Amino acid sequence: MGLVLAALDDVDLREISRAVSSDLRERNVTFGAADGAGEDTFVVDPVPRLIGGEAWDALAAGLAQRARALECFVADVYGERLIVAAGVVPWRVIEGAEFFEPRMAQLPPAGKRWITIAGLDVVRDDDGPFMVLEDNVRTPSGIAYAFAARDALSGHVPVPDSVRVRSLEPAYELLAEALRAAAAPQASKDPTIVVLTDGPSNSAHYEHRAIADRLGLPLVRLEDLSVRSDRLLASTDDGVVAVDVVYRRTDEDRLFDAAGSRTTLADVLLGPLEAQTVACVNAFGTGVADDKLVHSYVEEMVRFYLGEEPLLASVPTHDPTRPGVLEMTLDRIAEVVVKPRSGHGGIGVVVGPRSDAQTLNEISRELAVNPERFIVQETVQLSRQPTVCGDVLEPRHVDLRPFTFATKDRIEVFPGGLTRVALERGSLVVNSSQRGGAKDTWVLA
Repeated sequence: MGLVLAALDDVDLREISRAVSSDLRERNVTFGAADGAGEDTFVVDPVPRLIGGEAWDALAAGLAQRARALECFVADVYGERLIVAAGVVPWRVIEGAEFFEPRMAQLPPAGKRWITIAGLDVVRDDDGPFMVLEDNVRTPSGIAYAFAARDALSGHVPVPDSVRVRSLEPAYELLAEALRAAAAPQASKDPTIVVLTDGPSNSAHYEHRAIADRLGLPLVRLEDLSVRSDRLLASTDDGVVAVDVVYRRTDEDRLFDAAGSRTTLADVLLGPLEAQTVACVNAFGTGVADDKLVHSYVEEMVRFYLGEEPLLASVPTHDPTRPGVLEMTLDRIAEVVVKPRSGHGGIGVVVGPRSDAQTLNEISRELAVNPERFIVQETVQLSRQPTVCGDVLEPRHVDLRPFTFATKDRIEVFPGGLTRVALERGSLVVNSSQRGGAKDTWVLA
């Protein structure tokens, strides 16, 4: 890191920050705010984050192992439920997960794989080992934003001659291979793939466009889809095509809502999915593994399904409905992190050490009344990285979202991912939807 900082010694930090922002603005790299107040230009800090090659290789091995265990878990949840019968994961934990869809037990994915792409949020406490904060396997975003961060720094931030940075380019190749591998066995060797988006209303619409453009795939909306003889058809610029794989990037993540009613997606996709003529990435129902309480059992999943010791630990997570946990939490409310069990984007998260007395009193009352709606995590003082603040460098907290891709016979992790940074001093909330930013992630060769 010292070499990179030394290279910035003679650089006007304020000016380089403006140049990076201007580059992102010119390329219309945007991300929607969590409050729905339109899109903002994606924020990238000019100082990259460096991860050593050995540290990365160890992390990648742990990520691949975890992705394999999560795939086994989702398949088991909608299959024999052996992990429940063995008493490893209580049924109430699965049944209470927001995105658990019982009817998916009768609707396995056409390509036999539930999780094609996973984005796992990892953190470290200062110089300690990486730990997984959250698992994202429903509709993980960030791949194109990692490229946007790399592109924005190119030409503005000098790379020291002695520094060798691994390329991000394998990511798109792996994504394309994984999408092809998701197709049903009867599909052609060159399956037709479309990217399904909500359009500009989706906070990550930039990414949908970027991926579709980079892979040469049609970008379609729900109104572009129709069904004929159990085949999904899409109206594209090249005419109407029969679709083999839908890379779904919509805000609607379900075929059936909590009441068991069909969603707007089901109105179009359910018939072809039942006929096994189309595959969705990721498969509907995978959201059961996104649940923040399920997260606390992933290390046990690794042992149960793979017969291996976990290479990556989870941030310790507690269930307030278990005996004694609520009382422990209320006693330590100023020390722990309380999260809505079904939340996302950092919304509703209360970080005890960073909260005032009124906020702590309010979350304590909510916990006492509805403990089943929350999970409690031990506070991890996220590692900090030098970040441009005006015309000086200051430390800011970061996390990392790397991605795994499941191809036909292996799980791959491309070198890097999206480092997210909390731009406010002392903040632990790094989400782009909560006004966080990003850093280019340099994995050293």
